[in-house]
Amino acid sequence: MNKKESRLRRARKTRAKLAELKAVHLTVFRSNSHIYAQVISGCGAKVLAAASTVEPAVRAQTPTGGNKAAAAVVGKLIAERARAAGIETVAFDRAGFLFHGRVKTLAEAAREGGLKF
Repeated sequence: MNKKESRLRRARKTRAKLAELKAVHLTVFRSNSHIYAQVISGCGAKVLAAASTVEPAVRAQTPTGGNKAAAAVVGKLIAERARAAGIETVAFDRAGFLFHGRVKTLAEAAREGGLKF
């Protein structure tokens, strides 16, 4: 089993539980050079808010998308957009990534931005 298969295996249990609860969830994906966050509806069919380091507004603040500073900017931005859409409570889906480094920084920034999870 390679790293990607291991990560997806870890993610499967979390996503099954979120689907069962029908909870609005904040999903995070990270690559070597970028980090992405989406708030997805309880049924899993609709993206309610999204933010990433690919966006020009984020690029202006942090030219490098693969570090903790960029993750903090994306965390605050996703919290702001989710609250604008009327969402205050989400379930955190780390997509099998360890809750460490950039994923942890994004989660803490989203909590500071007003999201509860």
